[in-house]
Amino acid sequence: MPHTAQDWPIGAALLQFPGTTPDGRPVQDAPATDWAAVLGEVGAEGFDHVDLTDSWLRPGDLSPERLRELALVLKKHELGVTAVSVTRRSVIDPDPATAAANLAYLLRTVDAAAELGTTVVCAGLHRPLTEAQRRAMWFWHEPGGSDPHDDERTWALAVERLRLAGERAARHGLRLSLEMYEDTYLGTPESAVRLVRDIGLPNVGINPDIGNLVRLHRPVPPWEELLRPVLPHVNYWHIKNYYRDTDPATGAYFTVPAPVEGGVIDYRRALDLALRAGFDGPICTEHYGGDGLGVSARNRDYLRRVLSLKLPLLTGARAEVAT
Repeated sequence: MPHTAQDWPIGAALLQFPGTTPDGRPVQDAPATDWAAVLGEVGAEGFDHVDLTDSWLRPGDLSPERLRELALVLKKHELGVTAVSVTRRSVIDPDPATAAANLAYLLRTVDAAAELGTTVVCAGLHRPLTEAQRRAMWFWHEPGGSDPHDDERTWALAVERLRLAGERAARHGLRLSLEMYEDTYLGTPESAVRLVRDIGLPNVGINPDIGNLVRLHRPVPPWEELLRPVLPHVNYWHIKNYYRDTDPATGAYFTVPAPVEGGVIDYRRALDLALRAGFDGPICTEHYGGDGLGVSARNRDYLRRVLSLKLPLLTGARAEVAT
């Protein structure tokens, strides 16, 4: 295996940090000392990597000078970058101008990610939250945007534009990872695998963020059925978990965020399956609500414990096969 349990790149998501400073300025335009305050908290929680989530800061929209400032802040806090994650910027948005702008932004982000020394850019096809989603206690309680079914023209556009981003990433030696998300062309295992196969680039794979699916207030397949089909294509992984229950009498569903070891997804089993399928990519731990960074740190420690058990077993099994 390329990593040990202790040096496997596991980064903190920055979902819990807003895109504005306490005094109302955009983080994008804030001085580097404000960036250092957030990244210092990440380091203080024991992280040696961070997922630069663009809801906090957009590396693809920084000038070369400010990108160098960001690199210096990361170095000061001894933080590597597991990935730069592009969120809610679909390259097939229904508005053609928005879709074209999102593609240009994704390409700029690939270039910025290379400057920061990461190995992965993560992107998806999910769109900005609706007003109803923003008002809800948890945004997944309300339906969001969806990609058109049986629309081969839009499908072909997604393939074309994501292939373009994948080619740009390959020129930098980067992976492009496509995040699973409901009601998009990455919303089911079958569709996600088809999309990656149609793109047809070895550096383009899947981020199996099945937490995005098990949290939905509707019927969903068991988590293992969501994960198994995509495992041969996984090259990065957002890991989070949810408690999930349903009332058969009323048909009501209940989901809330959970620590990784406590929710409906058995990540001890999921990691074992992924490792046996050859997964070797970075990981990002996420959590919504409360102290998301603190819970993410607990999630990281749990994953390292599981990796410390699974990796020697897998290495031993492979050695026996070789002999």
